[in-house]
Amino acid sequence: MRNVVIYVMAGLSGFVVMSFELLGGRMLAPWFGSGIYVWGSIITIFMTALAIGYLLGGRLSVHQPSLTRYASLFIFAALLLAPLITYADTLLEWTFNAVADERYGSLLAATLLFAPGTVLLGMISPYSVRLLVEDADHSGAVAGVLYFVSTLGSALGTLLTSFYFVLWFQMNTIVIAMSAMLALLAVLGYLTDRASR
Repeated sequence: MRNVVIYVMAGLSGFVVMSFELLGGRMLAPWFGSGIYVWGSIITIFMTALAIGYLLGGRLSVHQPSLTRYASLFIFAALLLAPLITYADTLLEWTFNAVADERYGSLLAATLLFAPGTVLLGMISPYSVRLLVEDADHSGAVAGVLYFVSTLGSALGTLLTSFYFVLWFQMNTIVIAMSAMLALLAVLGYLTDRASR
């Protein structure tokens, strides 16, 4: 049961990452447009933040790894991303006025809005591997299943957000829903850790 919970948490974290990445385009569009520069900025920041998260998550996972610490990554990510509904417009307006070039303005805006939360979400995959691997002989198989689940979650997050969520809900509603999902996953992780002791 513990391992199933970890796979579910990792898969849904991928879902949330891609949902926020697509929402990033919608948030930046009124200020910087929706051209190649904006999407290039968003993709660059998300990929860079994930890369940093992978590195930090791998290092963190070697120091007394636990499901409770793993769950903490989710709650901290939720706490960083949920406030976007209150400060995103103010930050975007400031960035728009401070940086005239739409390339660098969109790059700065994407960094300030999404990099901190995405770094935390990036830490989840390597930490998941550490919690799931029980012996070195099966580490490749475990990592393969984990990345399958995580990438499938990312694909579903992309599809559902772009095809449905943005049509059915306002952007702030989606931000709150994704942040709430992260918080609920954290609770699931905490409860599972307690039950498995």
